[in-house]
Amino acid sequence: MARPRPGKRSTAKGVKRLRSSQFAYPKTREYPINTAKRARAALSYSARNTTSGSYSHVLRRIKASSNPAVRAVGKRSAARGRR
Repeated sequence: MARPRPGKRSTAKGVKRLRSSQFAYPKTREYPINTAKRARAALSYSARNTTSGSYSHVLRRIKASSNPAVRAVGKRSAARGRR
């Protein structure tokens, strides 16, 4: 019997179960964006200079998502204010 994992962690088996449409790059299955947490991570990874992802492409895919929690990622919060 497998031991329970602490918290909800991502596994390779879980990522393999995702549909291709739940990735920012469906052909290569990079940057899963099926949850708000993963969408935020995909945006932060794509913003780095050392990655192959484009921030604008990942943001467009997030905005096109059917999940409203994922679509809200990347919007500026009204509480933050302008600097």
